[in-house]
Amino acid sequence: MAVAGASLLANRSASSAAELLMLEQPGCVWCKRFNEEIAPAYAKTDEGRRAPLRRVDITEDWPVDLEGIRPERLTPTFILLDKGVEIERMIGYPGNEFFWGLLDDMLSKLPAADTAAAD
Repeated sequence: MAVAGASLLANRSASSAAELLMLEQPGCVWCKRFNEEIAPAYAKTDEGRRAPLRRVDITEDWPVDLEGIRPERLTPTFILLDKGVEIERMIGYPGNEFFWGLLDDMLSKLPAADTAAAD
């Protein structure tokens, strides 16, 4: 089952040039807050379509397809990837008021072809 899950994640990564990793762990209060305030709507937003959210539990083995990405101990941490390469990271969740603006700043650093494909 784990192999099938890893294969699914690898296929998902390959099909989407950009993705937003969310590094999380059980008991993370700020992860819970993100899950309440942002997560329900994220996939329905322009930002969510440009960089789909992929969750990574830092208490589990680091995914093989993320070998070139530096793990983080602080959660949540959001890492914007483009074709598997880190573009930028946001350490912590700044709350609903600031998250979207900071995410837009991160997304503006994606190559033009990736941002145009989402439009």
